[in-house]
Amino acid sequence: MAECVARGEEPEILFWVGCSGSFDDRAKKITKAIVKILNHVNIKFAVLGPEESCTGDPAKRAGNEFLFQMQAMQNINTLNGYNVKKIVTGCPHCFNTIKNEYPGLGGKYQVVHHTQLIQQLIDSGKLKVEGGAFKGKKITFHDPCYLGRGNGEYEAPRTIIQKLDAELNEMKRSREKGFCCGAGGAQMFKEAEKGNKEVNVERTEEALETNAEVIATGCPFCMTMMRDGVKHFEKESKVQVLDVAEMIAQANDL
Repeated sequence: MAECVARGEEPEILFWVGCSGSFDDRAKKITKAIVKILNHVNIKFAVLGPEESCTGDPAKRAGNEFLFQMQAMQNINTLNGYNVKKIVTGCPHCFNTIKNEYPGLGGKYQVVHHTQLIQQLIDSGKLKVEGGAFKGKKITFHDPCYLGRGNGEYEAPRTIIQKLDAELNEMKRSREKGFCCGAGGAQMFKEAEKGNKEVNVERTEEALETNAEVIATGCPFCMTMMRDGVKHFEKESKVQVLDVAEMIAQANDL
């Protein structure tokens, strides 16, 4: 973003990469898929790079409101300094926090999750999608909590999957009755509490019951938990866990 401003350019959107998309090796592949799509449709975008900090979502969910506000204000000052208007996120946690919690601290932006952007690009005809490797495959979609129940977005990812000429098989708990992967609410960063089964194992069981060849999601945290669940059942060779953006990039050979 700093380089764009120095050149006198104003990008159409700011791509908010997020901590997971920046540092987690598996989530980096999702980041790259989103960038490939943005480049493919010639959208001018920028990232904050080293100026991007955590949105504060884990701190807030864990109960540290003071730390959250410090992190949020730092980001808001940076975003407002660059006159950012539209933000696309690769993570529902970032999406929810910037969209719903930053306005109260002076950060008002148009915030879009990457599945929503992809759907808009398909609907407008800017992005053509063919089934490719996913044609006829059985796919189930796991609803990220902060995309689905948190913000009411259930259709965008499903519409995209159906554009791949794939067979969408729903889990018994989906959409409004979806079940958490086990990582939300800062649970990703703490040890599991006492119980007889890990949350992600139960959720993966539901996904495997659909006989899906691909478990699709739209969240790097869900990605980690569902992949760990598939490993738990030793199904890595039979079941893929992919982000919707990765599926579109693969189908279009981007």
